[in-house]
Amino acid sequence: MDSRQDELRRDLEAALQTRKELGKEYESEIVDSFLARLDSRLDARLDARVERRVAEQLHDYGPAEHLRRRSSGRSGSKLPLVSLVMGIPLTAIATNSGTSGFTGFMSLVVVWAGIAGVNFAAVMGEKRDERRSKPPRGEWD
Repeated sequence: MDSRQDELRRDLEAALQTRKELGKEYESEIVDSFLARLDSRLDARLDARVERRVAEQLHDYGPAEHLRRRSSGRSGSKLPLVSLVMGIPLTAIATNSGTSGFTGFMSLVVVWAGIAGVNFAAVMGEKRDERRSKPPRGEWD
């Protein structure tokens, strides 16, 4: 058994001994106290794991690459919003150009196909960049 499990076992035994000494009326407080200590230990272990993982990623990518990857995600891309905003006047222009119904409809299809094509190309470019910048995968990743 490692030292963490030994310490946990001692804390549990102390909680059980305290319960024997104080009686059932303090049982919920004793259990809550033990669970709070256990929770804080789990939080500390989780924090250590997260810090180690972040440090590994910073080491793998370097600080500049890490910041670039964080800032260039889908959440940071303004292209879809700009496309939709520009789509409104382009739709109006395509449908009100004084042409017949079928020609206006075809103009509308061309406009929105172009908008979809630009967005698709941007997403594919981001995915290509992500694949190029990833380090080789480890055995367990």
